[in-house]
Amino acid sequence: MVKYIIKTQRGFENIVVNRLKDYVENFNYIVSPDGYHGVVIIESEEDIEDKILQIPEVERCLKVYFETEAEFEKIVNMAEKIKDYIQEGETFAVETKKRGKHDFNSIDVNIVLGAKIKDLTNASVDLERPDKVIHVEIFKDKAYICITNKDRYKKYTKDKRNARELFKKVVIVQMPYLGEKIVCKRFGEAIGRAAQGFEVKELIISPKEKVDAYELMEFIKGVKIGQHSRYEIQKRAYPFEISLVPVTVQDLYQVIRDKKRNNRLIIITDPKGEEISKIKDKLSYDLRKKKEIVVFCGSREGIPIGLFRFADYVIDLAPHMTFATEHAIPSALIALWSIYSGEKSSDE
Repeated sequence: MVKYIIKTQRGFENIVVNRLKDYVENFNYIVSPDGYHGVVIIESEEDIEDKILQIPEVERCLKVYFETEAEFEKIVNMAEKIKDYIQEGETFAVETKKRGKHDFNSIDVNIVLGAKIKDLTNASVDLERPDKVIHVEIFKDKAYICITNKDRYKKYTKDKRNARELFKKVVIVQMPYLGEKIVCKRFGEAIGRAAQGFEVKELIISPKEKVDAYELMEFIKGVKIGQHSRYEIQKRAYPFEISLVPVTVQDLYQVIRDKKRNNRLIIITDPKGEEISKIKDKLSYDLRKKKEIVVFCGSREGIPIGLFRFADYVIDLAPHMTFATEHAIPSALIALWSIYSGEKSSDE
């Protein structure tokens, strides 16, 4: 019998089983083993991995090579069997998913099992882009050993350029959204999430004139809420340290004076500007050359036209369209990254 551990979105377990019945006549299955959702264990007399992967609800299919009791010594001793599937010169990593209470943790398994495999095979450990991944899937009293080739879909790999190359140089100058207080706060949350999400160098909130203090206060409250909500997600999701983006307040006209005097690259986003496709070659060069890039984003009204004379670029991100306030930062930064990364890649 061939056994598979199938991972899917929570609540889709029975859909996977019913879809599989369209492709396979006889198989045994356990939905949400031991109460753990998002998992289906399939057992069949033949290899049906290709048929399982025809089901879009299936996110991952792990073929079980070995199984043993969920005891630390028995799990790490499986290295004797695993070694036959890893060649000298290959790289590997051990990934353990533990469900239930045990007197060891996942990291213990990763370290000790990984060391044993390394000693037995002379293969190297590579946690970022291994040739083989040893999956240890533990369900209470049972441990399953699965072996896969390198993952096609990875967030953080050496062959992907890090967008922080650009965004760590970017200062966003955002005109505040003012008006009804509850709306100010809601737009502030969106701005705060966007600035933190792209981890820009700084977010400057810049009114162009005297404004209602309480409307501005609500906007800034929203920025803080949105920023911190995104920051908490980043801390959980990223395998590296993350920092809060500095948030300051400065008059819009004073910002342009300061930044222009310091020879920063100044970009204003506005529908009256040039199409980005027509200036991409020169812009790409300037994005790489300058140490700081200052991007001005409007709000209910655009950036005052008098500031255009001081900008290096006035860019129309989407001709004949006007972006909503909360979309300005993501739209501008994604466009700049496309120019920055594309041009550098072609040079290399």
